[in-house]
Amino acid sequence: MDMSAVGNFLQMGGPAMWAIALLSVFTAAVVMWKVWRLVQAGVWSSAKPGGQVDVALQQWIEGDKNAAARLTGRAILHCLVREAMKLRLDPHLSDAAARDEVTVLAKGMVADLRSGLRALELIVTIAPLLGLFGTVLGMIDAFQTLQAAGSRADPSALAGGIWEALLTTAAGMGVAIPAAMALSWFDGISETMQGRMEAAATRIFTRGPQRINENTPGGHG
Repeated sequence: MDMSAVGNFLQMGGPAMWAIALLSVFTAAVVMWKVWRLVQAGVWSSAKPGGQVDVALQQWIEGDKNAAARLTGRAILHCLVREAMKLRLDPHLSDAAARDEVTVLAKGMVADLRSGLRALELIVTIAPLLGLFGTVLGMIDAFQTLQAAGSRADPSALAGGIWEALLTTAAGMGVAIPAAMALSWFDGISETMQGRMEAAATRIFTRGPQRINENTPGGHG
């Protein structure tokens, strides 16, 4: 790419265009960082049907108290299921207390999944506004030039000033649209993973082996 052409393009848009350019770089960085975080969290690997989570849950339902020990994955869904099984069997916790602990853990994981989304929401909001701001400034400059020219005003010069002013609006939309698409994608992933967490926790607390405690016959043995 010809860097001089890029420089000329940014120069035509004025300060607002430079701000939008920086915002586009920041947007790309946020999207790449978010994808990397989701890969680390295992949102795609843990969602495969018949994976470790499904196997562990089936073993749990069949009464296997050691199902958690066999769940060795490091994805957040693996961690939640593993901890939920351990808390469910903890003789020192009631069902309500164990559920509360799992809820707190799940909320923290979901919050981590949604990290960075507020930044994308802000980009979606301010990128078009920056573009509109640049266009307004450009139109003001174009009409000031027209006023100064008086009766000698050249319509082609005015048209050139207007289309240059509109560049910032197009650039702002060019940043906001991909950011909105990424935001919707990441938000959908977070909601899907939250649903899987809730479904797994429900199965763990409604089915499978029971804890042994003092209130259970034979709990002193």
